[in-house]
Amino acid sequence: MQLTKRQEQILDIVKNAGPITGEQIAERLNLTRATLRPDMAILTMSGMLEARPRVGYFYSGKKPGRMLADKLHRVLVGEIKSVPVVVPEKCTVYDAVVTLFIEDVGTLFAVRDGGYLEGVISRKDLLKITLGGQDIQKLPVGVIMTRMPNVVYIEPEDSVWEAARRMISHEVDALPVVRPSGKGNGGTQNFEVVGRISKTNITRLFVELGEGNI
Repeated sequence: MQLTKRQEQILDIVKNAGPITGEQIAERLNLTRATLRPDMAILTMSGMLEARPRVGYFYSGKKPGRMLADKLHRVLVGEIKSVPVVVPEKCTVYDAVVTLFIEDVGTLFAVRDGGYLEGVISRKDLLKITLGGQDIQKLPVGVIMTRMPNVVYIEPEDSVWEAARRMISHEVDALPVVRPSGKGNGGTQNFEVVGRISKTNITRLFVELGEGNI
């Protein structure tokens, strides 16, 4: 976050004299409170300053990196997830490749009736099998996909930070966003696919944070 010269002056005043009222800050800068109001709003919304009624402003001590981390912990996966691209669990590898290119994604989610997650097919999975010389028009994706319960997933109420951590830890480009939905045959938990979160989603979030839109 790039501060203006006046915002830096305000921070210095609050660091050295806080807690201090908005009126006192305005007096030190020879400005009106109305003139300072946008700057004070930016500094408080960013977390650099905190304000308390009848007390005034004081410096939070938070560094820009810490504030960014706090925001990533506050933003939920459900707020930035994309529409999932799914294929039936019985579709062929050929159809999966076509879907991958048509939808312009790097990861597909295989589902069974009801939209329940069965597996994940990555671009790498498809590349490996197509280079292997097999008849991809007959081979089902179930042969190559990562199956439940080995699929790494995330839920809408989880933080974006947690999603990024899982992607890095498991070296994947995207995660299915799921919602638990009762028990299936054999007592295993069903997970309904409700979205996807990818490196692109997270990169877009970083851009918006950098522009001050979040």
